Formats: sequence, structure tokens, C-alpha cells
Amino acid sequence: MSLEQSWRWFGPHDPVSLKEIQQTGAEGIVTALHHLPVGEVWPVEEIQKRKSMIEAEGLRWSVVESLPVHEDIKKRRGSYTRLLENYKTSLRNLAHCGIDIVCYNFMPVLDWSRTDLEFVFRDGSVTTRFEPSAFAAFDLFVLKRKGAENEYTAGIIAQARERFGRLDENGKERLIRTVLFGLPGSGERYTLDELRHALAGYEGIGEAELRDHLRQFLRAVVPAAEEAGVSMAIHPDDPPWSLLGLPRVVKSVHDIEQILDAVDSNANGLTLCTGSFGASSKNDLVAIAQQFARRINFIHLRNVRRTEDGNFYEENHFEGDIDLFLVMKTLLLEQQRRVREGRRDSRMPMRPDHGHLMIPDQGRADFYPGYSLFGRMRALAELRGLELGIRRSLEL
Repeated sequence: MSLEQSWRWFGPHDPVSLKEIQQTGAEGIVTALHHLPVGEVWPVEEIQKRKSMIEAEGLRWSVVESLPVHEDIKKRRGSYTRLLENYKTSLRNLAHCGIDIVCYNFMPVLDWSRTDLEFVFRDGSVTTRFEPSAFAAFDLFVLKRKGAENEYTAGIIAQARERFGRLDENGKERLIRTVLFGLPGSGERYTLDELRHALAGYEGIGEAELRDHLRQFLRAVVPAAEEAGVSMAIHPDDPPWSLLGLPRVVKSVHDIEQILDAVDSNANGLTLCTGSFGASSKNDLVAIAQQFARRINFIHLRNVRRTEDGNFYEENHFEGDIDLFLVMKTLLLEQQRRVREGRRDSRMPMRPDHGHLMIPDQGRADFYPGYSLFGRMRALAELRGLELGIRRSLEL
């Protein structure tokens, strides 16, 4: 068997249609009910409506990405106990509808972050980039966060000041829009005042506290997921380091070990996102795949090109700093082991994560950054070929 080839779809308003996805060769859809407020129960009726829409095009709803974790759960404040019960009910409702993998993250306030969503790649396609000096310029001179100057090196502060001084009003507005860009599929984004308010809500919560809150979340939710037959898959922080003074606790091997040890169950697993972990040179993706293969419940494959000063941009899938050949080989060997053991989770859904905005899509529609049609179709075709070659060579 092959890794289940899947595709992220943002629902009926996604510029990429289900019919187009079917023609890419993907068989599984990765989606969520973005129209429902975060923290509310996902009703069976709404889940079934979306599932029927997908199945009408000959596809299957393979993975939920994401069932969001409410900020009050992350902070363990407010109505977090009710929200935890809602989360467990949503898991049970998804299982009732036959959907058994849920990807989620535990990043405070901000989801994935970039400083340039329109970086022109060397071949003229468009991709995304993160530059610490640009982010520091936003933090220090736009947001003007108290104490921010203590979290950057003198060199980064000097670069940020010089960079901000060169920006006209349009450039400043573009930087603000980029940093505050909405969560995938939701269309929601913070204003500067809303961001300041959200950051204030994490006062007194450092890395130790957030790590403990994640541990308590897992101990509350994973038994319900296991009983329902749902596999949880936590997504790493993107990028895998602190932003705006907020703690991040899914960024390294040490973090993964603590998360998986919190509840020793295959239902408590990992989304292996090679790009998110790979943005840090401290993370060896081949070693991570090998060490945690048994607990990988979902797979995002993409590549990045890093520099020593912390900059990175999204590369072609086989041309960055991550060895996707050896990552793929590790995953296929793990799948073979699961098949031999008769594990129910042997399908191991994989999706091409992000893709460059290529000429046929430029000007076609307002795609969410990284989620155009042709860039991901190219990536999926390349990954499919890599998998086939490895399988044949290993006689799997």
C-alpha cells in the first residue's frame, strides 16, 4: 500500500474545487468546519454535510485540520472546563461520522507566521519567507511591545531599526497585514489593539506553564479520543521559536518527548511537518522521523532554505535543507511495520504542504498563501514519484 495522498481544502469557498483536487491524484481531503466558532461543538449534522459534499466527488474526508484549541484552554482560564467538554464531544461526533484523525496545534495567539507572503522565488514563482529583522521591526516599532528590546540581539535591533526607517506608509501597512494574517481557512485576523489584548492575556504564562497546560489538555482529551477511535496529531510551532514574548512548546525533540510521554497512547501522536520543524537548524528531520515514527499520525511534507541568521523561505520540495528522501524512506518502513502488525492506522495520510504560486495560478484567484493549485500539484506528483521509487528499491 501507499501513504494516503491527501490535499488540504478550505471548504466551499476555496478557489480550488474538489473536482480539480480529484484530478491531482489525491484521494483524501484534509479540511475543517471553519465557519463554526472556535470552542463550540461540531454537530454531527454539520460534519455529515461536509463529508457528503466531499464524497459526492469521489473523495474521502481523511483528516480534520484543524479542530482548534480555544485560547482559554491554552491559558486554563475562563470557561476552559466547558470548552474541554465541547472538544471531547466534537471528537466523538467526528468518530461517529467515520473521521478518525485530528490535527491541532497549541500555539498561543498566533498560528504560523511569516514576514513576506509574496517573496519572488528564483524561477519567478511566489513563495513565503520569514526574516527575524522584519518581525522585530513590527514588534519594536509598530506594536511597541513592552520589554521587546530585551528579546532581540543588538544586531537584529539595528537591522530592524534600519529596515523600519526605509518603509513608507504602504510598506508599514504591508508588514502589519502580513504578521497579522488570518488563520488558514478562517479569514480572521487581529487588529493591533486586539493583538495587544491577546498578548496581555498570557501574562504570567511562560514555557513551563504552557507546557503544563498542554499536558493537562492531553490527559483530559486523549482518553476520549482513544475510546472513540480517533488519532490526535499535534502540529509543531511554525516557526519553532518564541514570537512576541509568547512561549512555544512544540518546537524540538525535547518537546515532542514530553508531549508523547504525557499520555502513552497511539491516540496521542504527532503531525510530522518537515517545514515547521525544519525552519530551525537544531532539528534533524530524518532523526525526528526515525525516533518518533511509531507516533506519527499525519504527515506534512515541504522544504525550507535556511540562513545562519534565522531567515528562511519555502523552497522547492527537493531542493532545501531537509532530506525528504530519507524522511520518506523512514515513513514507508514505518508503514510497512504497521501493516505487518495489523494496526488500523497504517494508511498514514500525507499531504504536500504549501506550494509555490506558479504562472497558471497567478491572477487566477485569491489563494491562501501556499495553497494554490499548480504548486501543490507539482509537489504531490514529485512526492508520489519519490515514494514509488523508494518502494520499488526496497521491494515494499
